[in-house]
Amino acid sequence: LVRKKHVLSRLQDALAWQALPVVQLLAPDERVCIHLIGTLLGMLHSVEDTGALNLLVEVLVRLVVELKSEQYLRCVLDESQKELCKATTMRSSLPTFALLGKLADAIPGFADVLVVKHNNLVDHLLMGLTYPNEAIKAAVCYVYGKLYSSPVGTERLSGHFEERLCGVFLNTLGCAQTKELQVNCLGLLKELLKSDHFVSILMNNSNSEEETENPDFLEGENPLPLVLKKLLLTRDEMLQAASSHCIAAVLVHSPSRYAPAFIHADVPEFLFECLLCKSEILIWSVYCCLLLLTEERLFFSKCHTVYGIESLVRSLQGVLLLNNVELHKQGLLLFTEILRRQPVEIKLFTNRGVCIEAIDVLVETVNCPVLEVAVEAVKAVAAFLRKDHLSSPPVPYEELQKLLEAVLKRCADLSPPQSSKRHASHTANRNLGRVPQRQGQFLLNTLESFRNACRLAVEFQGDFMAQENAFTAPNSENKDTLSNFSEFLLRICDSLCIPMVMSYLKRAVSLSVTEVFISTLNTLFAVVPNMRNKFSKKLASSSFIRLTLELKARFCSVQSNPVLNHACSSFLCSLCLNLYSATEKRRTSSQEGKEQEMSELLQKGLPQLNYTIAESLLLLSESPEPFSLDQSLSSHQHCFILLLYFAYIFGDSKWVCGHYIPCIGGFVPDAELFLAVRNFLLSAQDHGDCPPPHILRAALYLLAVCQDKGEALDLRSLSTIRRILDNLPDLSLVYVHCPLLLKFFLRYPELMGRFGHQVLQLWFSWEDCKQTEAEEADFGTSDQLNSANPLLPILKSNSSILLILLDLVCSSSVEVAWKVLMTLRTFLERNEDVLVCDLLRSRFLQILQQLLVESSSATIQANRNLPVLLSLLFLVQLRSKSVRELDSTDFKLLHQ
Repeated sequence: LVRKKHVLSRLQDALAWQALPVVQLLAPDERVCIHLIGTLLGMLHSVEDTGALNLLVEVLVRLVVELKSEQYLRCVLDESQKELCKATTMRSSLPTFALLGKLADAIPGFADVLVVKHNNLVDHLLMGLTYPNEAIKAAVCYVYGKLYSSPVGTERLSGHFEERLCGVFLNTLGCAQTKELQVNCLGLLKELLKSDHFVSILMNNSNSEEETENPDFLEGENPLPLVLKKLLLTRDEMLQAASSHCIAAVLVHSPSRYAPAFIHADVPEFLFECLLCKSEILIWSVYCCLLLLTEERLFFSKCHTVYGIESLVRSLQGVLLLNNVELHKQGLLLFTEILRRQPVEIKLFTNRGVCIEAIDVLVETVNCPVLEVAVEAVKAVAAFLRKDHLSSPPVPYEELQKLLEAVLKRCADLSPPQSSKRHASHTANRNLGRVPQRQGQFLLNTLESFRNACRLAVEFQGDFMAQENAFTAPNSENKDTLSNFSEFLLRICDSLCIPMVMSYLKRAVSLSVTEVFISTLNTLFAVVPNMRNKFSKKLASSSFIRLTLELKARFCSVQSNPVLNHACSSFLCSLCLNLYSATEKRRTSSQEGKEQEMSELLQKGLPQLNYTIAESLLLLSESPEPFSLDQSLSSHQHCFILLLYFAYIFGDSKWVCGHYIPCIGGFVPDAELFLAVRNFLLSAQDHGDCPPPHILRAALYLLAVCQDKGEALDLRSLSTIRRILDNLPDLSLVYVHCPLLLKFFLRYPELMGRFGHQVLQLWFSWEDCKQTEAEEADFGTSDQLNSANPLLPILKSNSSILLILLDLVCSSSVEVAWKVLMTLRTFLERNEDVLVCDLLRSRFLQILQQLLVESSSATIQANRNLPVLLSLLFLVQLRSKSVRELDSTDFKLLHQ
């Protein structure tokens, strides 16, 4: 034996280091080669020493490989088949099986040759698998694994597996005790699981629907899910990784078909337990398995995620300490899918501590310097911000604030610096829209996270338990409240979210980013209800009406992008209703019905209002077809007028509030708008239509603010406006407290003569005289004074208005009369026109006489207007150059 081993060792060395001379010596004579191979094969079945057997196998394999002739391979296979046939016991067949396995490793086409020309060997392999010796079984499984790794072998042995091998193999795998057999069985299983057909056979899915609904089917003999679960229960991480890899290999064919079997076998429970290990390979395999299981609803309804979420969070904490980016991404992807797919009725985080740990993990991953990891983390944040995930009281609002702040700041850090844009070349400017795709995706995920947080705040408003932390110590300030969280959302949106999005939209326009952004702003109206109007005013003054209209015109025409169109239309509707509510605070009449009417108008008309500004101006000038019942034209016209009204009244076309809004010129050319609104009123009158008061108010306001840029109204236009206003029950319905509207009515005699008294009455009723008086005291120059009291320059240019003011002193309330007198006093102190003073002198005396006749002595003493009236009388008397002085009657009046 020693001599044989020595010779074999020398022959092995010769084949390893000097193969060419050996082959040149043996190859010319086939008989010598066959005799040598036969001798070695004979020794293989007669020697029992393990070392010698290993040398024999090595030499035989090397010799066949170096000779490079299929003839010698067939010789080996023929002799092997003979030996297996005449073997008295299966134990003696082990060297043959080992040789076949080594040949399969060394020769690429070995499996094809065996199954095509020596398929009788396969029967001996099956017999070896039934022999109660795990070494033999391991060798046989190894050979089977090589055979089924070949496409030819898979095809030729398909029936063999289905009819004979499957049950024996599953039993072998389920009862395997040695690691060698377990590993080789798993190797064979891995090859089998590449085929849909073999997977179906292994999972016994001939009656899949009935069986998977009945957990009792797992009581059968060694079904694959139970076998793989048994391997998960071992403490060997390599076997656990191989088992989880096989589970994933099954599920990848059809999660919906095969996942129920693993779930009924409680495999997910043990997969989650495996996450507490340190092996990166095992953790990766488990992540893949669980990710595939999330596609089956049964995975959630059996509460596996509820019991496993803590293990997953702890696993993510440990994984973040490793330098494995792909593992970070895969873990976050699994976490995201669980958060996203978890049914609402099954609470995921039953432990508040685990919820806070999850937030900490998300904050850490969001701040990860690797952008790919941060992108996955932000997706997880968006899925995490759901009411059912956070409804266990008390809600961790402070932690949520830190999370959202981290997300928004991380996104803001991705934006290119302003200097790089200023110094960009012409080529760079042409490619300005080519923003990196991943930056846009990160921004989109960030906005989705922020929108979900806003929706969360709105949903919690109806939950008393979510308002604040009920476990706060007595007499201590509770900062962890919904109110503080809601204000934080509004504040950070204004300071960080809006600037970031607008900066991005300057360089590229993403429909998905725009839709989520507009939708988020719309949701914010309901986050802090008492700040709704203030927030709406800021958005309107910051050109958001213009921005939204431009988005609709650019992307939503011809019924395209319905999701974006719906978001923009809903936002504009909410914005306009909030602005209307803010402007109607001082009106005494009930506005609820009018708001409902306006809401219906906007909801109906805005989705179809997808025109450019130029097209919309032309739309205002269009006239409906005679006898047409279609109200869409008037609906669109009314919507556009309302939008322009709110845009102008809050300064959209005058100035840009905030540094983050791009300045792209005026909203609408004033002269064109003036003509369009005029034509709209003419068309409405010609067709007998009377727009609602809120539309008339908007139209008149737009005419007033654009009057200086347009031509004076002709007689026809003035007559039309007068007829429309005459049909109103009350002019206050269309009144806007604005100097330009006052100037508009007082500019045209046709309007002033008919409505001047009412307009001035409304002006002084709305005017805050105390504020005006204080402002007048602070202003020294005439320009400053005119800006404080805009009526003064109008009085100076048209003194006939004084007669209306004097009439107001007599006919109005004491409060209004006092405001009029204060305005007259200011006017007279800065105007020394003698004719005006003469006119006022006689009128003041008449007013004084009327006051004395209509009032008793007690009411006169309590009337604060009397001293002002007397001071004005003395002022005009001193400036009067008339020959007539005060007569006895005048002095009697003054004496009284």
